[in-house]
Amino acid sequence: MSLAVFSAVLAAALMHASWNALIKVRLDRFASISLTSLGMAITALPVLPFVVFPGRMAWMWIGVSLCMHIGYRLFLIRAYEVGDLAQTYPLARGTAPLITTIGGIVLIQEVPGKFALIGILLLSAGTFLMCLRGGGRLAALNPAAVFYALTTSLFIAGYTLADGLGAREAPTALSYAAWLFVCDGIVATTVALIYRGRRLATTLALEWRIGLLTGFLSGAAYAIAMWAMTKAPIASVASLRETSILFAMAISVFALGEKMTGWRAASALCIVAGVVALRLS
Repeated sequence: MSLAVFSAVLAAALMHASWNALIKVRLDRFASISLTSLGMAITALPVLPFVVFPGRMAWMWIGVSLCMHIGYRLFLIRAYEVGDLAQTYPLARGTAPLITTIGGIVLIQEVPGKFALIGILLLSAGTFLMCLRGGGRLAALNPAAVFYALTTSLFIAGYTLADGLGAREAPTALSYAAWLFVCDGIVATTVALIYRGRRLATTLALEWRIGLLTGFLSGAAYAIAMWAMTKAPIASVASLRETSILFAMAISVFALGEKMTGWRAASALCIVAGVVALRLS
């Protein structure tokens, strides 16, 4: 992974953490994801006239990604309904890079090097540590929450691989990203309105400004990641994106006044070690 790609993915991770921090105290997770998806679509619309229309293979991957995103949202909702956000979300995010790595090896024969594999394992381990709070153990998690969180991670890995391959098939990563965001915004909003109905429509009407901002940040961050996946192994990029957990922790401690615990410090050290290993790969 070149320094330019490495730096771009870290910047994308910071942007990802920033939009999550913006909606942290405003909306529930489902509403925020739906609103952000709509914001991504709206901010991507002006880009469409300036990018090449994707070919058939790229559209196939867009279709796969849309299905994976639907599954991701629905199972993440169930994970939040039966478990705790602070544990289920990191569990889903921490497992996804490992599954993406295995998927990359099996499906496209993209085998990480020694340092890259060490970095992926360290980043995932650091994310798992975020699941531990107050000295608790992973075994204390609700079994149903674990099931839904791990299933969510399968969908995250699925759309990551689909989007990485789709960006490689498209004329440019920006072309793929713009069309994906517009289509996903339509699908996500439709699913959200079916799931929440008028209650969500009211939220969208009240929070559209924050939706545009978070949509722009989220879209830019993921577009950078997809571009990076055309330049570097998908699993390495997917793992490096999880440094957003580290940035989010820093924002919560220094900007939102949350407590720095021993578990958070250990997690941060693990993630930083993973970043160093990926840079050496």
